[in-house]
Amino acid sequence: MNIGLYQSAASLSAIERWQDAVSQNITSSQVPGFKKRTVEFSGVNMGEQQFDAKGKIGSGQPSIFPKASYGINFQSGETTPTNRDLDVALQGEGFLQVALPDGTHGYTRAGSLHLRTDRTLVGSNDAPVLSEGGSPMTLLETGGEIRISADGSIMQGTASIGKLGVFKFADNAKLTPIGGGVFLSPAGNAPTAVDNPEVLQGYLEGSNVMPLREMVSLVQIARAYEANQKVLTSRDQTAQKALESLG
Repeated sequence: MNIGLYQSAASLSAIERWQDAVSQNITSSQVPGFKKRTVEFSGVNMGEQQFDAKGKIGSGQPSIFPKASYGINFQSGETTPTNRDLDVALQGEGFLQVALPDGTHGYTRAGSLHLRTDRTLVGSNDAPVLSEGGSPMTLLETGGEIRISADGSIMQGTASIGKLGVFKFADNAKLTPIGGGVFLSPAGNAPTAVDNPEVLQGYLEGSNVMPLREMVSLVQIARAYEANQKVLTSRDQTAQKALESLG
C-alpha cells in the first residue's frame, strides 16, 4: 500500500475543511454577532509501516494522517452605534436566550431585535427573546419610549416590560451553531445567569472576523492544496512506472 498517497489525499480533505471554514467566515463577516469558525490540524496515528516481513510490532514507522477539526472563536466583536431603540450589544461574557420552534432554547449575541406582528420581541431569526425568567416579552400597543438599561431591564414609557435574560456557560467550546448566530448547548453544559450583565442600547456587536486575515488564509490554502496535488501526481507517476517495469 502506498501510504504516502493516502496521506496526501487526507491532507487535501483537511485543507478543504479549512477552506469551508474560511469561506463561511468571509460570507458572514458582516453578520452581527457572528463568531469566527476555526480549524485545528492534528495528526492521527493509523498504525505502523513495516519495511520487511520480519519487522516486529513496535519497530516500524508510525503512519500519521492529518485531521482537521472545527472550532469557534468566541472573542467579542467590535461594538458600533446604530441609534435604534431595539438594538442591543452585550459587553463581556454572556448570551441572550431565545425560544426555538421545537421548544428548546438557543443562545445568541446577535442583538438586532424587532417586534413581531403581535408585538412580541424577537431576534434576527424571528425567535422570541426571553426574559430572565424564561418568558417571551411583549411590548404595549399604546407605544411610548423604549428604554433598555445596562442590566437588561426594558421600560416602555412608565411600564416595565421585563428584563433580558443574559446567560453564560462553563465551556463555550461545547456550544453548537445552528445558523442565524444562534447556538445550542448540550446536556451537561447548563447555562447560568450573568450576575451583572452589561447591555448597551442602540448598539450592535459585529462579527469577530477580520476579512483581510481570511483572504490571506485563502492564499495559504491555495498553496497548500497545490503542493499536495503535486505530491499526489508524483507518487501516482512513480507507482505507474513501477507497474510498467514489473510488466
